[in-house]
Amino acid sequence: MDTRPLDVDAVQAFIRIAEFRSFTRAADAIGTTQAAISLKLKRLEDRLGCRLVERTPRHVQLSSRGEAFLVHARELMEVHDRALAALDGTRQRLTIGISDHVAGPELPALIARMNAQDPQLIIEIRIGSSGDLLQSFDRREIDAAIVRLHAGRDDGELLVEETFRWFAAPTWQPRAGEKLPVATLAEPCGVRVLAGRLLDAAGVPWTEIFVGGGVAAVAAAVTAGLGVAALSPRMVPFGALDVGPKLGLPDLPRLPVLLHSRVTGGRSREVLLALSAAFKSAVRG
Repeated sequence: MDTRPLDVDAVQAFIRIAEFRSFTRAADAIGTTQAAISLKLKRLEDRLGCRLVERTPRHVQLSSRGEAFLVHARELMEVHDRALAALDGTRQRLTIGISDHVAGPELPALIARMNAQDPQLIIEIRIGSSGDLLQSFDRREIDAAIVRLHAGRDDGELLVEETFRWFAAPTWQPRAGEKLPVATLAEPCGVRVLAGRLLDAAGVPWTEIFVGGGVAAVAAAVTAGLGVAALSPRMVPFGALDVGPKLGLPDLPRLPVLLHSRVTGGRSREVLLALSAAFKSAVRG
């Protein structure tokens, strides 16, 4: 029996591949390259003497032995992390601001992913507008911010670009001769400003029918049949319809989501990388 110890880095790489079903996203979560991830996996498979991952050009899935090993791999990393935390002696805090237009229904899963990455880390999440969160970031009140592209800023790391469309309830119908009723977020909101400018440029008469303090409130207004709203498809309530083509509304551009961070290393950086990779996966579906 081979008694050589396992490479912890290789085990961690295997777990990330299993979670994301993607070598690229696993590399993002760890902060390395796809080639390095592949090398770590090969080293682990050579050590164990079996194939853990079945990989095709379109799919990544675990082999039967990979599924069995995953349970023990997670147990190993949990014990490893507890051992490091016991020596550290202090619990670190990571404060992250997430734009309300970005924090969608995946937020509980993202928080669970961060906690699984480092159960000893105290995670603080603040939800707000992109503008307000960037001000908090600049005042060093938060460690990182995941926000929409904001006017006047050219910094930040691009995470993903997200589609926006015009949504309304299935029962809602425009009234002839009346302005288009639009539900929006309260100021400051970049999506609100963009939507208004595009409607004006297209010559579409519109009026603000509802102002919500969060995306959930705007989605509720859509469900209630008050009017239309510019939303990401992953944010819309069940049954809402894309009414843009039917009404001849202007196309909404893909909007960038950026990460602003001053976290440079250590456990907090690893958690932030895992959050970023998980968010990319959620947005891309």
